[in-house]
Amino acid sequence: MKVAFLFPGQGSQSIGMGKEFYDSYDVAKELFDTASSVLKVDMKDLLFNENENINKTQFTQPAILLVSYISYMLFSKQSDITPEFALGHSLGEITANVISGSLSFENAIKLVYARGQLMQQACNNLDAGMAVIIGLEDEIVEDFCKNKNDIWCANYNGSGQIVLAGSKSALNNIEEDIKKLGAKRFVMLPMSIASHCPLLDSIIDEFREVLNSYLLDCFKFEIISNATIESYNTKNKALDLLTMQLTKPVFYKQSIIKNENRIDCFIEFGHGNVLKGLNKRLSSKPTYCISNNASLESTINEINK
Repeated sequence: MKVAFLFPGQGSQSIGMGKEFYDSYDVAKELFDTASSVLKVDMKDLLFNENENINKTQFTQPAILLVSYISYMLFSKQSDITPEFALGHSLGEITANVISGSLSFENAIKLVYARGQLMQQACNNLDAGMAVIIGLEDEIVEDFCKNKNDIWCANYNGSGQIVLAGSKSALNNIEEDIKKLGAKRFVMLPMSIASHCPLLDSIIDEFREVLNSYLLDCFKFEIISNATIESYNTKNKALDLLTMQLTKPVFYKQSIIKNENRIDCFIEFGHGNVLKGLNKRLSSKPTYCISNNASLESTINEINK
């Protein structure tokens, strides 16, 4: 069976994610301890108890990466499948690099914590935000945003679903106009940053420097770039494309459509089934998601048929 690995990004987090794995497997406990030690943050407290930090970017990103990595590690103990390719949604592309071998787990945790800090730093005092539009074709939204200098298309998630990034006040002011164009829903997202847009230009050089210090020129399989839809498997390309990803849109929909004929199924690693939900409208190929013990068992059974 030919498979593709998928890794979710920010927005898939919730209190309690990863707890079933933690309670059931020693390797999950060990990875929680490692992440806690690296960041000097109690990851159990962050993920299992109600708190405000779980939705702060610098904490959210390591938390999502941790649970996705645990999900993959548990899968890999029962299957030696190497994917045809992997891709992630925003932060998830960094997780894909960890699984492919170009980042160690410890350095990836440091990297995404720094990435989150830099993103928040860039958006401080900018009134930054993001909003999702449902029910409009991409071209209509792109035309609407054309020539505006405070709103950009940030995530192409699926047919009729696109995320905008930019000034929060500007986003709040366009809801009526967007609905007049035929949108079914316009929802402001609970975010204090605006990712994948020019508001992050100021952190490009610093992020690239940090990324360069951690990346290895070692890839077990190719990764699909969010920013260009091209595949890569070298450090130089990863450095360029992961840096570019900060300010360029996430072409998730286009990546799935372009590459689905290469594989028999997708496997999403991590909490929430977010990408599985998007894929239902994008691909005829099945998507399995490993987010708890039951889904781990069912996915292993499906691919071993």
